[in-house]
Amino acid sequence: MKEILLNPVGIVLSEFQDPMQMPVGGTPAVIQVYPEYQEALKGIEENSHIWILAWFHQAPRGVLRTSPKKINPNLPEYGVFALRTYSRPNPVAMCLTRLDRVEEGRLYVQGLDAIGGTPVIDIKPYYENDIVFSPDTPYIMGQNREMRQELMFRHALVHHREECRDLHLATRMAVIAEEHLGKVMSAELAVTVFGSPCLADCLQGITRARLSNPPRFGFHIDAEMSRSIWLREGKKLILTLKTECDESTIKSLSDQELFDIESL
Repeated sequence: MKEILLNPVGIVLSEFQDPMQMPVGGTPAVIQVYPEYQEALKGIEENSHIWILAWFHQAPRGVLRTSPKKINPNLPEYGVFALRTYSRPNPVAMCLTRLDRVEEGRLYVQGLDAIGGTPVIDIKPYYENDIVFSPDTPYIMGQNREMRQELMFRHALVHHREECRDLHLATRMAVIAEEHLGKVMSAELAVTVFGSPCLADCLQGITRARLSNPPRFGFHIDAEMSRSIWLREGKKLILTLKTECDESTIKSLSDQELFDIESL
């Protein structure tokens, strides 16, 4: 086999220098594209999201099986080709980031999980055809509620495109539903939403529930109520907001203070 030669086109600028300190979901960062490749950036600012392919230069390359330790060290092992772990024979990283702006050969992005000094080997725009709205994936459950809620928050934000009160409300509802019924992206779980379009949109973004094939999602506009009804294998969970509240109230109240919770 012929040798494969990769020439980095840029480098990651980030305050994070230790891979184990990188937050799940990545952080804001800058991609410094080298001068000889900056002409290739023409038109990239028309994209809201871009794929960054990087070379995880500090990654162990002899690891073939591992567990998703940063999410939950108690989960079973998988082959590295079945995970997005940075340890792998050829440590090519692929990360979907939001592009904020482009300035003088620098790409300012959100959600990059590469440390400072990481070589960038390619940059590609995100296309509509890249999406798989409700894929089948293993259930890699975060080890605590804080982590699970943060991941759900990110899913909702990517789908809804803006942070609002109902995004926080949807995230809180979903993490409670997961604790009662398991994986909320499961094809066996259905959710019906009563409330605002924002609440419905955010819950759909978290659950990836569709209206058909299989029918898992229902929505009824209701200006007087914020409620979600969750069904799985004969079990039902009903979460109804007790009183109007803002983002800070949602974060400060307990589940029982925030919702009427019916588990049937």
